[in-house]
Amino acid sequence: MSTIKPLWTPSADRCKSSNLAKFIGIVNKKHNLKISEFKELWDWSVNCRDEFWDEIWSFGDVIASSKGNRISNGEKNFKAHRYFPDAKLNFAENLLRVRDNKPAIIFWGENKVERIITYNELYNSVKDLAYALKKNGLEVGDRVAGYVANTPETLIAALATISLGGVWCACATDFGVKGASDRLAQIDPKFFFATEAYYYKGKVFDNSDKIFDIAKSINTVKKTILIPYADAPRKKLDKNYAYLDDYVNEFGDKSKTTLEFVQLPFNHPIYILFTSGTTGAPKCIIHGAGGTLLQHLKEHQLHCDIKPGDRVFYYSTCSWMMWNWHVSALASKATLMMFDGNPSYPDAYTLFNFADKHKMNFFGTSSKFLDVLYKIGAKPKDHNDLSSVRTIGATGSPMSLEAFSYVYKDIKQDLHLNVFSGGTDLISCFIIGNPISPVYAGEMQGIGLGMKVAVFDDNGKPLGKNQQGELVCTVPFAPKPVGFWKDDGDQKYDKAYYQEFPGVWSHGDWIEITDRNGVIISGRADTVLKPSGVRIGTAEIYAQVQKVEEVLESIAVGQQWNNDERIILFVVLRDNLILDEDLKKKICVQIRTNATPRHVPSKIIQVKEIPYTKNDKISEIAVKSVIQGREVKNKESLKNPASLELYRNLKELQED
Repeated sequence: MSTIKPLWTPSADRCKSSNLAKFIGIVNKKHNLKISEFKELWDWSVNCRDEFWDEIWSFGDVIASSKGNRISNGEKNFKAHRYFPDAKLNFAENLLRVRDNKPAIIFWGENKVERIITYNELYNSVKDLAYALKKNGLEVGDRVAGYVANTPETLIAALATISLGGVWCACATDFGVKGASDRLAQIDPKFFFATEAYYYKGKVFDNSDKIFDIAKSINTVKKTILIPYADAPRKKLDKNYAYLDDYVNEFGDKSKTTLEFVQLPFNHPIYILFTSGTTGAPKCIIHGAGGTLLQHLKEHQLHCDIKPGDRVFYYSTCSWMMWNWHVSALASKATLMMFDGNPSYPDAYTLFNFADKHKMNFFGTSSKFLDVLYKIGAKPKDHNDLSSVRTIGATGSPMSLEAFSYVYKDIKQDLHLNVFSGGTDLISCFIIGNPISPVYAGEMQGIGLGMKVAVFDDNGKPLGKNQQGELVCTVPFAPKPVGFWKDDGDQKYDKAYYQEFPGVWSHGDWIEITDRNGVIISGRADTVLKPSGVRIGTAEIYAQVQKVEEVLESIAVGQQWNNDERIILFVVLRDNLILDEDLKKKICVQIRTNATPRHVPSKIIQVKEIPYTKNDKISEIAVKSVIQGREVKNKESLKNPASLELYRNLKELQED
């Protein structure tokens, strides 16, 4: 067992007052157990799964017209297994459970807009819009699409849709016409909500032309509803379009005092999320009401210690599954703090100023954002108070060792750094922290409750501690997706998750589980480097390059060369620096000394920019495709697709 010291250890008082401690007490009493630490609770949660998910239902106080008599259908087959097969509930009803005049949403649109919406105002807005949609023809199972900014109106549209049994799906406003159309047209939406304009870096971007083009490309849309925002002037619209307030006034009935929540089966679809699509057309993943609700209640209350009245923030666009994860905090009676725009405008402290002014308790962001703060030398602890912030959540990509230490050194010392990983596939997490265990630099605290994660080698053999392999889940879990949209016979669904290792869920992350039961993710299995057949996670290289002061960012890919694969490292340097032989040597020495000689790249090439997906993940697959001369499909999934041209036909890659 390593003697490495933790970066943070929760105090006895913090542990005792946590939701997790309360949950352990309930479980011990009801099941005659003596659980005292997280690992013991995790063991029980995966070995007694029916009892565990039943306790999550009770602890989360799920609102349902019927729970049913069965916790599960008892199927042994992973795919066929179902939790609460006889239950009837409505997801939106659980998010709208609070009805008072306290803040439900605190919204900032950069430094241009600030609004506070109470729980009563949120409920009434959802009620009025739901009535209008129903009167205009929305039926159970209909899809409603959004091309939207992260504003309260987007949440209102989503909840109104789900309250009636509809299915919500969205693209953020940074998508182009083709990218949005490729996604939204697949699901045949009946209604289309669109944010007319938005702020980014202080400028107004008018979406009108893009909205009209997207709407015309989807022949199933009955009505396009424009959400006014930013400073775009109102336009004269034809009968196929309406502004949100006009639409509610036309079809709504504000004399209605209650909102109808249609009661539907546990697995009834509520969301469709899209995969990134960098290797083909984006797949449409269907998520059900009950699994999403139980998983988010579990993660928010037990893993993130969110309590009634807490103010919860997660920086996200409406395309990323973290938007869906964030808004579910309403089910835990929390207040949502929402932000739309550039998180570093007008400076690096914008989100921390938001935290101070409105007493944020949970601060959610991307690992990349924290890495950037570290690289630019920002020191929020000297600039902000942050006394209200108890937890920082981070996800999106593996976080560097330096960023872990940076959080405690330059943001706040007494803080739970909760780094997690999961994805669009399950609209939640496999790997996540907890408030009663220590935080160690460079590793996530552990595996989520109820998620029996293991590490397999290429042959499907389980690996032990400190061995790298593919993340799999060997038993069914509540938030398992319902399937893929328009996937006859579940062919795409089976291929995505069940084909590689029959009988278990194959997730595609390249991980290891440490002696402390923490988890280190080294990248995606499909981007693992294989020089001379030895598998290397890209994050292992990034961890070392991050320590080279001259380098701002890097991306490593494999190139087929002389019947083998060689590692190519691309680097973005600080302003006015040139990659010379001395710097190349410095990078190689850093990697060789702190990793292995096999990690050292065959080529190091300077570039001006690295391609990122719209969810702030490095797109290694896209770069690999370009340097191998293959077509990059669906460039619209990238935040900066033009950057790929920097990697095309490079002379250095045609030479030994």
